[in-house]
Amino acid sequence: MRLVVLGHGYSAGFLTRRLVPQGWQVTGTTRGDPAAMAATGAAPLLWPGEGGLLRAELARADAILVSIAPDEAGDPVLRDLSEAIAASPARWLGYLSTTGVYGDRGGDWVDEDSDLAPSTRRGQQRVAAEAAWRELAQAHDLPLHVFRLAGIYGPGRGPFEKVRNGTARRIIKPGQVFSRIHAEDIAQVLAASIAQPRPGGIYNVCDDDPAPPQDVLAHAAQLCGLPPPPAEDFASAEMTPMARSFYAESKRVRNDRIKDELGVRLLHPDYRSGLAALLAAEAG
Repeated sequence: MRLVVLGHGYSAGFLTRRLVPQGWQVTGTTRGDPAAMAATGAAPLLWPGEGGLLRAELARADAILVSIAPDEAGDPVLRDLSEAIAASPARWLGYLSTTGVYGDRGGDWVDEDSDLAPSTRRGQQRVAAEAAWRELAQAHDLPLHVFRLAGIYGPGRGPFEKVRNGTARRIIKPGQVFSRIHAEDIAQVLAASIAQPRPGGIYNVCDDDPAPPQDVLAHAAQLCGLPPPPAEDFASAEMTPMARSFYAESKRVRNDRIKDELGVRLLHPDYRSGLAALLAAEAG
């Protein structure tokens, strides 16, 4: 069985580590260090660069995962590889999107049937990319699955280093909540979908406990035996435009569908479980 990952980055590495022991051969594209990808068990291809080899892999793929963000000109994968993907025999095609497509809901709940109303440019680009992928899938009867990911954390992407070195910032914006997902849970959701494809499926990939960001940092500090970072008011805090944009949207994201349709039981159903696992892994 062969999986091709277009944009084999952080999250895809966890999927590769899960599938390779099951007999899968994984090929991934990178623009950076091929050695880092190879360490996960995937065979690296440079793209752009090795387009011919990549098309050959797509022509014999059983599954394809797209994990490359759109840019101002649209989706780069669709621009360059739509014909190769349309002709692929793959029985599963996954596209990694974001819960940012729902926009700001003032802390209210959303699910996969909620209207898409992005309030950031990044979210708008994702809505357009999702629509373009659905158009390609409908035109060529492709087994497309869309996964809307919440904020990703995991090994190497936890808050402990900043908490310990004093650079963590506990920004307080009243009513602000985020949904999150551990990278290991992203991998098990994708693996479950690959094992039981439901073409046309759309899935929110998040944990059970949307929470204010300051609560997560306070809990991380507590686990480290440290006082919580000082509180800063969002309105007056010095932040880059990019950092401030993440606070433009507040919502709680439902994840019932990954449980009901895919039978997923989250490894880390809340940030407390996820942070405890990260700390234990560090100690180990």
